[in-house]
Amino acid sequence: MIESVDGLRALVDQAESAGTAEARWRAVAAVSPKLVEDLLHGSVNVSANEAVQIATGVAASPGVASGRLCLDVNDVLDATDAGSESILVCIETSPADEAGMRLAAGIVTARGGIASHAAVVARGWGIPAVVGVEGLEVAENHAVVDGRRLERGDEVCLDGGTGFVYAGALTTATQDDVAELETLLAWADEVRGERVGVWANADRADDAAEARRFGAEGVGLCRTEHLFFGEHLPLIRRYLLSEDCDDESAALDDLEKVQRVDLTEVFRVMAPLPVTVRLLDAPLHEFLGDGVSAEWREHNPMLGTRGVRLAVIREGLYRMQVRAIMGAIADGEAKGIHPSVRVMVPLVATSAEMALVGGWVRDEIGKSAADILPVGMMVETPRAALLAGDMAHHADFFSFGTNDLTQMVYGLSRDDFGRRLMGEYFGRGLLTEDPFAHLDSQAVAPLVAAATRAGRMTQPGLEVSVCGEHGGDPASIQLLVDAGVDHVSCSPYRVPVARLSVAQALIGLDG
Repeated sequence: MIESVDGLRALVDQAESAGTAEARWRAVAAVSPKLVEDLLHGSVNVSANEAVQIATGVAASPGVASGRLCLDVNDVLDATDAGSESILVCIETSPADEAGMRLAAGIVTARGGIASHAAVVARGWGIPAVVGVEGLEVAENHAVVDGRRLERGDEVCLDGGTGFVYAGALTTATQDDVAELETLLAWADEVRGERVGVWANADRADDAAEARRFGAEGVGLCRTEHLFFGEHLPLIRRYLLSEDCDDESAALDDLEKVQRVDLTEVFRVMAPLPVTVRLLDAPLHEFLGDGVSAEWREHNPMLGTRGVRLAVIREGLYRMQVRAIMGAIADGEAKGIHPSVRVMVPLVATSAEMALVGGWVRDEIGKSAADILPVGMMVETPRAALLAGDMAHHADFFSFGTNDLTQMVYGLSRDDFGRRLMGEYFGRGLLTEDPFAHLDSQAVAPLVAAATRAGRMTQPGLEVSVCGEHGGDPASIQLLVDAGVDHVSCSPYRVPVARLSVAQALIGLDG
């Protein structure tokens, strides 16, 4: 496949000279998706590099970054105030760190894998990241990597495409805009037509704007819990820890106001393209932190009171979120904006859950003067996938959350499957690739395909999407297109790669 800029330019020139659809399709099929990724991110200029490689981790988010070593979010904020680039180096990240993560030039963590919090957030924001760095220790004012001590403020660098971490100054190679790339991606869109869409995972208005810039045709996953972190975190904590009905009601009112404002901006940026709003789905410890009360403390919060389960015991939560969605739609309509919105219920495991909670959602939608919105569900538990035919009675659409689905199928933590475990498994031939990076072709992909078929047997024409990070991986996209999905959704910065990869999968499917 073509892997160089010169080769891309020659290929596009030949196809334009030929002037036929067949020539354009051949050009689309001939270009490596990795070239597209490389053109969107910088790379290390090895010949001019003055830095010393000190560690290797999981290449979690492509791109190259240099800056001052920052050991926590407060360090990042201080560096930003001083006008310096920063590299956040820590044990792991959580949603409470996102205000600082957004400002960092790069992120390095000791723990985590390709689907860990740091990796997913970094890819979504286009921030280079290396996670799961074995031998990395972080203290109060310094870090140690394989015995080498780095002080707070030292110059460090990383290459998120290779997983390498460096000490010292790093010289990077950048690529000017390549007009032929946009031409090729336009041809890829021509191949795709309306057969398989490419959407983006975007939670805020600026994320949505980036998604549109990269050619996304909608938002397949707007994670509303991300709108409750940062300055809004005290509001969700107040709600969860409320001790009486009056406190709970007041907290919900405040949450509804801020959620309505945030969603109004997302809808404004994306209109008239569709936005899929996922109702709140986060482990409670991410909201409550280390000070979680005994009532809410859980031994395994990723499989605890999250998603639809929290809604079942706190009925007002999802009802409030739907009111905020409908209010945001009304606010847009009042300004001449016409949002297209879908509502999604997460972590469903039984059709009874979807019937009950989906009924509450539809009830709140029905109270509005707006048009009825589609109400769908995340398919991320194996039970939901295995019983997809039953689930389809209560869902207007499916969206496969392949990060969690992979986690539950394998019984592996998406946050802890890092280099230590992967190294042993790869070295012993127990695994040939990271299942969180590339969709498992033996179990998870067939499960997606079977659930898609079963859902459509119950509900012909059922719309099926994928919003796990596999939706931006070329090898996974081939499996997902084969499975018959209608859309793939991925981080904004992976959208161009997905546009090309979906087209190539379709060309292969057509033979």
